[in-house]
Amino acid sequence: MATGDQADILTRLKALIPPTWFGDDHPFVTAILTACAQSLAWCYSLYVYAQLQTRISTATDGWLDLIAYDYFGNNYGRTAGQSDDVFRNAIKINLFRERGTRHAIEKILEDLTGNTPFIFEPQRPLDTGAYGGPMCGYGVAGGYGSLLIPYQAFVIAYRPTGTGIPYVAGYSSTPSGYSVASRGEYASQAMITGSVTDAQIYAAVASVKMEGTIVWVSILSQPDPAKRRIGIDYTVGQSQIY
Repeated sequence: MATGDQADILTRLKALIPPTWFGDDHPFVTAILTACAQSLAWCYSLYVYAQLQTRISTATDGWLDLIAYDYFGNNYGRTAGQSDDVFRNAIKINLFRERGTRHAIEKILEDLTGNTPFIFEPQRPLDTGAYGGPMCGYGVAGGYGSLLIPYQAFVIAYRPTGTGIPYVAGYSSTPSGYSVASRGEYASQAMITGSVTDAQIYAAVASVKMEGTIVWVSILSQPDPAKRRIGIDYTVGQSQIY
């Protein structure tokens, strides 16, 4: 017997009735009180559920989505198949996330994709290097800087490596066959893990960048050390964030 369940409330109701009224055993009274206890137990469970939804640490289901909407609007939502615990942790992280800095962009992309982005600021000597300085080598380190594009940065973000749906073969592939012994089956978006859209990456950068600056974002599928220089083509998948 737990607090608030049917048995507990039935015991409480019986305790309120004077024992001399109906004797020790009266089936009709017990039946009426049991029906009342069942309804009151449902009310108590609803109260406990509603109490949980008043705090981020205990909120569940759609109420957790409403909390995210209250704090972030349409800029942050639950991904397909994301559990309450994972989503709750993400909300807490974003509530107190660093913003308005270069490190903020790096950190949010690492959290979102699992990959460290490449960031280049044309007016930052640590990125461009300097003639005669220790951090510059043609085709090796540094990049062309410019004072004509202030308050701008170029970011190469890398899509995460999703795990797809393990042990399930693709449609019409050799190991898959409908209604036969195989690893083929109907799948849904909720079964796919590690899925992050390009729109989410753009929104993540926009949510933490400093106002009044422009960040150009190029999204690549895999980190490529050979392209971690500013000589790559930024017209592929680029987006201007205001």
